[in-house]
Amino acid sequence: MSSSPSTNLGAAPVHSAQYQRRRIMNWFPLGLTYATFYMGRYNLNAASTEIMTRFALNKAQFGTIATAGFWTYALAVMFNGPLTDRFGGRRAILIGAAGSAAVNLTVGLLFLSGWQTKIVVGMSLLYAVNQYFQSFGALSVVKVNSTWFHVRERGVFGGIFGIMISSGYYLALTVGGYILSHLPWYMIFIIPSAAMAVMCVVDYFMVADTPADAGHPTLDTGDASSGHADKDKPLDLTYLITHVFKNKIILTLTAAEFCTGFVRQGLLLWFVPFLKEVHGISHGSDMKFMGLSLFTIATTGITVGGIVGGLICGYLSDKVFQSRRPPVAFIFYLGQIASLFALGQTKDPAVASFLIGFCCMWIFGVHGMLSGTASMDFGGTKAAATVTGLLDGIQYVASGLTGIFLGSILDKHGWGVWTYMIMPFSLIGALLMTTLWNATPKNTKVVLKA
Repeated sequence: MSSSPSTNLGAAPVHSAQYQRRRIMNWFPLGLTYATFYMGRYNLNAASTEIMTRFALNKAQFGTIATAGFWTYALAVMFNGPLTDRFGGRRAILIGAAGSAAVNLTVGLLFLSGWQTKIVVGMSLLYAVNQYFQSFGALSVVKVNSTWFHVRERGVFGGIFGIMISSGYYLALTVGGYILSHLPWYMIFIIPSAAMAVMCVVDYFMVADTPADAGHPTLDTGDASSGHADKDKPLDLTYLITHVFKNKIILTLTAAEFCTGFVRQGLLLWFVPFLKEVHGISHGSDMKFMGLSLFTIATTGITVGGIVGGLICGYLSDKVFQSRRPPVAFIFYLGQIASLFALGQTKDPAVASFLIGFCCMWIFGVHGMLSGTASMDFGGTKAAATVTGLLDGIQYVASGLTGIFLGSILDKHGWGVWTYMIMPFSLIGALLMTTLWNATPKNTKVVLKA
């Protein structure tokens, strides 16, 4: 490891007011679309207890559905990353939104028509197809914004990315809980379908792949692609092998994201049945704290915690650690351990509801910092989607283990082991970050030789 932080990234560029307005008009609809993607992905989490109760599924059976989707996403995002780098983020978000909208509509209409047989097999297949189209979401967001944000601004973008993710959880879980409480339950698939379809149309007219496509000068982003003579050419196999698959920093980040995936989905996939079975909290219960439903406190806490975590990570990275991402990720991995331990220990329903969001502050902070920011830094504008696909893909390999594997353990041993099964992955992630402490796109060679 190098002995001192890098200071050779240069100052953040000063943008014109016109450029900043156009950039907002670019990332805001893109981010809102990504939030609707989450609404059409994590509606399965929101409806978990409804599905298990309605169709008499145990946790392992429900986990099978989730695992089928997670592992399909893992393969798809790694395959679609290079494709997105070649044909652009705008086209990727349009394909993903249209496809996921169609699948969610199909699922909702099937349940509306009274579908009752072979639920595990049918939902596993449909959720897998949905996750294929969902895989274009993060790829497109990172690919497009890699050309619009300088490396010195990307900690801030990491916070923005965290807000996008957290808004999606709000739509999926808090709004999803409202849908389940007040509308026919299958509407939790149909409403997200409509939202994604609307945003697909909006993106068609508003999103531009690069500043040049929107009539602005090309930005030298100062990342791993900066200075390459062929940085504007389509991604090829030679560049992919040399700058991605042989890059030890990217491979270490990939291992860390495996840990993030297990922690993130280990919490998000199972917190709804955990709150119901351990603390008696569900979307239909009347348990309240200061007039607020405990279920709403938990689901809204995911959004608020994610936003706060993303913003703190971005600020610390850019302002305190000179745009280095690993030190912030290290701190937040330790925060995951402490908050998960508290969640497993508490006997108070109100405290448990609060701790769901508190855990997510630490989890989403790391996720946004690594998948949304470090991927742009070390992949560069040329390979941003490929590196995002690699990080996101390995994360969902781990996520798949939280489905059938963790579900089977919970069936056998109960909720007492839940958070303790998750915490070791946070510890491994923290240790991995210590090996990259001073890594930046401009001192990669120094770090790799250390």
